[in-house]
Amino acid sequence: MLSRRRFLLTAAATAPTLALHAEQKPAPQPSEPALPAPILALTDRRKDISPVSVNERNARLDRARELMKQNGLDAILITTGASMQYFTGIRWGQSERLFAYIIPQAAAPFVICPHLERDRLNEAQKHFPEHDTTLSYLWQENQDPYATLQHALAESSITTGTLGLEEHTQFAFSNAIAHACPALKIVSATPVTAGCRSLKSQVELSLLRLANQITFDVYKAVYLSCGPGDTNDHFSALIAKAYERCGVQGDASCQTGPNSAVPHGTGTPQIIREHEIVLIDDGCTVDGYTSDISRSFVYGTPTDLQRTVFDIVHRAQSAALSAARPGVEAQSVDAAARKIITDANYGPGYDFFTHRVGHGIGLDMHEWPYLVGGNPQKLAANMVFSDEPGIYLPGKFGVRLEDDMFITENGAQLFTPQSPSLEHPFDVANMPKS
Repeated sequence: MLSRRRFLLTAAATAPTLALHAEQKPAPQPSEPALPAPILALTDRRKDISPVSVNERNARLDRARELMKQNGLDAILITTGASMQYFTGIRWGQSERLFAYIIPQAAAPFVICPHLERDRLNEAQKHFPEHDTTLSYLWQENQDPYATLQHALAESSITTGTLGLEEHTQFAFSNAIAHACPALKIVSATPVTAGCRSLKSQVELSLLRLANQITFDVYKAVYLSCGPGDTNDHFSALIAKAYERCGVQGDASCQTGPNSAVPHGTGTPQIIREHEIVLIDDGCTVDGYTSDISRSFVYGTPTDLQRTVFDIVHRAQSAALSAARPGVEAQSVDAAARKIITDANYGPGYDFFTHRVGHGIGLDMHEWPYLVGGNPQKLAANMVFSDEPGIYLPGKFGVRLEDDMFITENGAQLFTPQSPSLEHPFDVANMPKS
């Protein structure tokens, strides 16, 4: 840093020079180019967000305890991720230090927390469900956190029985817990966590609907703002800026031509070219809840083969939507879409339609349950899934159409309109009849 004394000395020495150049203006600094008009037309959507309330989180604890009782669990333990956010409302990254939220079946929740994180915990805990009765057990750096956990479980009358660990608990934690609590049977908490999270409340459905609406609007704005000659990185960068205009975080991959035949894309720099497939995928987050939408389109006139493949994929997506309803097996939805594609000679099995037709979606972009062959789980009202069949022709192109659907009492509905055509991917007025 330039001291005041050095500044005065430097100023005196350079005064003549400054005088000589007093008329010169400083060189203009380069600025980011103005955003295209379709993106500038997007508005901040944060005012439309209705967050999950503490009362709803209280109800989630009640539901978790019911499922624990049904599945023979005495408690579940969560260390990080979407399940932590689902039950507590906090986002807590997993580190080498044990931080855990424990929900006993027959006692108050409690937290195991490093002592150095106590202030952050105290701030967050004000918004916890059952916060008045939630206990905190702190451990110092020179103490054993697993002994602290064993003590806390004992105080909740859990010395034997079954402890469910949330699926994202790292092995170092689960292994140490098993050694510290040898009288406990350690099992998966997924029947409880997925059992709760897979059935969305009306508040959750509203957040998911908003996330999908924003993604649809962002995709359309960027589609209208780009064209042949633009790079795929430029397209993705505009997606991110468009989400910023909407007040949320989101992104999208953009794959073109032969790269679109790789379902999750490549890192190869690409240029959008006329008559070639462009495939975009991903979504945004609204109060933690995610969207996941894919669109395949062409700038210019598609080839006959591109049109044919698009039509098959569109019919497959419609078939999956029609098959999804309460009481049917998850695998039957995949089978409905796969039959359309196989009957059109793009089978058998996973030859060209290389992935399942859908996945659950909520606080995680991919979560239980999964619409895949071999999954007999029955669908229920208020579950939410992606519906995303695709056909991928190596060395040529790929087409995937993805919208998110929610299960109703009588069937399923999409949050966003299906793509009507390769030339007009967002032209809702020209939707074909399925």
